[in-house]
Amino acid sequence: MPDYDVLIAGGGPVGTALALALRDSGLDVAVVEARLPEPAPMDPRPIALSHGSRLILERLGVWDELAPVTPIARIHVSQRGGFGRVELDAEEARLPALGYVLDYARLARTLAGGLGAGFCDSLTGATVTGLAPEPARVRVQFERGAGPEYAAARLVAVADGGTLTAGAQTRIRDYRQAAVTARVTSRTPHRNVAYERFTPTGPLALLPDGEKLAVIWTTTLEHAQELCTLPDTEFLQRLEHAFGGRLGGVAAVGTRTRFPLALKVSSRIVVPRVTALGNAAQTLHPVAGQGLNLGLRDAWELADLVRDCSREEVGGPALLRAYAARRRLDRRGGVWFTDTLVQLFSNDLEPLRLARGLGLTLLGAVPAARNFVVRRMTFGTRG
Repeated sequence: MPDYDVLIAGGGPVGTALALALRDSGLDVAVVEARLPEPAPMDPRPIALSHGSRLILERLGVWDELAPVTPIARIHVSQRGGFGRVELDAEEARLPALGYVLDYARLARTLAGGLGAGFCDSLTGATVTGLAPEPARVRVQFERGAGPEYAAARLVAVADGGTLTAGAQTRIRDYRQAAVTARVTSRTPHRNVAYERFTPTGPLALLPDGEKLAVIWTTTLEHAQELCTLPDTEFLQRLEHAFGGRLGGVAAVGTRTRFPLALKVSSRIVVPRVTALGNAAQTLHPVAGQGLNLGLRDAWELADLVRDCSREEVGGPALLRAYAARRRLDRRGGVWFTDTLVQLFSNDLEPLRLARGLGLTLLGAVPAARNFVVRRMTFGTRG
């Protein structure tokens, strides 16, 4: 008999969301996570959760624990040096908010804290180093500092951020970009409006975050390094120049960090007894904030299928085929949408600048088109 019905490799938000979604299933579940629980890792990256992700987190019973979060009432999209703009509105889309801003560390810490209820085994400080699928189980090798250890599971769900794949080829596109993140103070209230401004070197997002604005500035690797080392006053001047005069400018900036960006997409998310989800299946550019939201939908959909089958069917070919089929359109749509935005908007070519302006103008003039974009960003292909 396997030691577990489901073993989850990776204890980040997607892996822990999957574990929490299986909490009352009666299945034996384990989470293997390389990081130790204390001290909690600090990750200052701002994230924007969609309303669809809020619904998932409410079903998992953790949404209220994430407070405070900052709702996004409107999103203003424009391009620097060109015409055309569009505003997406939560009220027009009949949603309480277009998204919710908080920091990644708080989300990860809250979801991981849910594992403390004892409904599953949490193997921290352990790294999965090998998977050996067999007809009825997967033999899992992992390291915890004292030599290799082994476990067996009917299904292994790989959610470790891509360091351990599900055995399929991975397509990689190096964007040669990095995202610089920081919190800044604006001179006038943001009124819960988020801004996405496309610049020649990449998108610049300013998200309402409490009384501050969370900056996600995508640019070249060299420029990102420079932005992180500039004196505060010069960084703020550069930011105002790229963003424009909205909000009366910015007056103060906190700690700056940067992260390299690349697209990584697994060609197959299932192999016998093993599936990939979240960043192990697809790592996206942060433009439009789709990556983590897509991963949470991965976790919810997989848990839904696992809960609906018998214990003996967990990890079997029928379940894996159903999961791959159910996630196909959402994955492809998310990858295509974000990658296309990066390719079309991270340049300063005159023909594309004119085409972008026309596209933004048309989108802003057609309510049905705006609603389509909002629903897809919020709920994926099921929107």
